[in-house]
Amino acid sequence: MSLEGSVHLILGGAGGIGSALARQLTAAGARVMLAGRRAEPLAALGAELGAAHAVVDATRFAEVEAVAARAVEELGHLDGIACCVGSLLLKPAHLTSEEELEQTLAANVRTAFAAVRAGARALSPGGSVALCSSAAARLGLPNHEAIAASKAAVEGLVRSAAATYAPRLRVNAVAPGLVRTPLAGRITGSEPALKASVALHAMGRVGDAEDVSRALAFLLDPAQSWVTGQVVGVDGGLAVVRGRG
Repeated sequence: MSLEGSVHLILGGAGGIGSALARQLTAAGARVMLAGRRAEPLAALGAELGAAHAVVDATRFAEVEAVAARAVEELGHLDGIACCVGSLLLKPAHLTSEEELEQTLAANVRTAFAAVRAGARALSPGGSVALCSSAAARLGLPNHEAIAASKAAVEGLVRSAAATYAPRLRVNAVAPGLVRTPLAGRITGSEPALKASVALHAMGRVGDAEDVSRALAFLLDPAQSWVTGQVVGVDGGLAVVRGRG
C-alpha cells in the first residue's frame, strides 16, 4: 500500500471496525483523526496510536464538516474519510417502530451522506471516501428490513457520488457479512445464533474486524486511483455463494 504520509478521518473511529482500521492505517505510515460519540474509548485509542481525536455526532452535517476541517488544519491535508458508523436492528417491518427506523436511517444513511458531503469540501484532489454497506442490502435475509433498506441507500449514494465527484474524488463502500464486533455481540455471543450465522457463510466462519478494515484501507489507498463507484463484498461469500447450512 502507498499510505505513508496520508491523512484519514475515521467516523466511528473507536468502534470495532473503525479501531481496526485506525491501527492498520497507522501501521502503514498514515496519520488518522478519530471521531465518534464516546469520549473515553476515543481518548484511549488516540493515546495508543498517537492520533488526534474528537467527540462528534456523525449524523450532524456541521459536526462532520467541522472535524474534517480540523483534520486539515492540524494535520495539513486530508486524503480520505472512512465512515464506520452503523447500527444493527433485527426486526420484521411490522414490529419496527417509526423511532427505530429513523434511528437506523440516521446511523447508516445520514452518517454516510455527511461523510460524502464533508469529503467534497475538505479532501485533497485524488481523495477517497469509503463507506460501509452490508451483505443484507444484496441478499434477502429475514428480519433485516430496516438495515437492508438503509444500506441499500448507502449503495445508491456510492454510485451517484462517484459520478458527481469524479475524477477529483473516489467514492466506494465495503459490504460485510456478520463480523465479530461489539455491535454484533448479541449474535456472536449466542452459540445457537452464531452457529446458524456461520452456516450461511460459504467460508465457514464469520468475519473479524480486520477482514473489513483491510478492504477499507485498500479503498482509501491513493494507489487505487481507478477504483470508484464500487461496493466490495467482504462477507465470506454470504451475498453471492450458497452456504452449507
